[in-house]
Amino acid sequence: MAGQEYLQSLLRTHRYDIDDLLQVPVGMDKTVWLYEHMRQICIELGWYIVEMHRECTETGCPMMRANEDTYFCAGHGHPKPCSAIGYSVHTVNYAIGQLNNQGSFPSRLYVPETSMKHFQSMARRIYRIFAHAYFHHREIFEVQENATFLYARFVKLARKYELSPESLIIIPELPTTISADDADF
Repeated sequence: MAGQEYLQSLLRTHRYDIDDLLQVPVGMDKTVWLYEHMRQICIELGWYIVEMHRECTETGCPMMRANEDTYFCAGHGHPKPCSAIGYSVHTVNYAIGQLNNQGSFPSRLYVPETSMKHFQSMARRIYRIFAHAYFHHREIFEVQENATFLYARFVKLARKYELSPESLIIIPELPTTISADDADF
């Protein structure tokens, strides 16, 4: 629990310093730190979905779409069409289930190399939730991002750990997703 508690402590005091939040603590394995971030992102994404649900309904968004792309939901056993809000809930449930799976993550002190593929799958699906919010519920996305920087933290984490190819990152660069090294000052 020390990793999760430490990360939550950092979030209380450094929420907007994403580079500092992603810095691996001394003595901690980088994959364990990634694991703790993914757990925390799932927690915060639950609140994000609650806010999104006010506007993103099964009738208003009957398919999971991001920009013009449509995604099938793997939360049904076989990938099939699902409402955007259903896809979002199923994705968070899937990610939490994976993170709590003793076969994939037997210890919170060590992440086997073979479990990295689970992070990539989670990241790809989680990204779609952010993309849907950005392209179809922009005001909710912007309010949430201004309050939490959750997307910025997630995308920087995905880039740092190479969880997603750049071609799948379709939301235009935001000031919070550009590192200080890349920014044009």
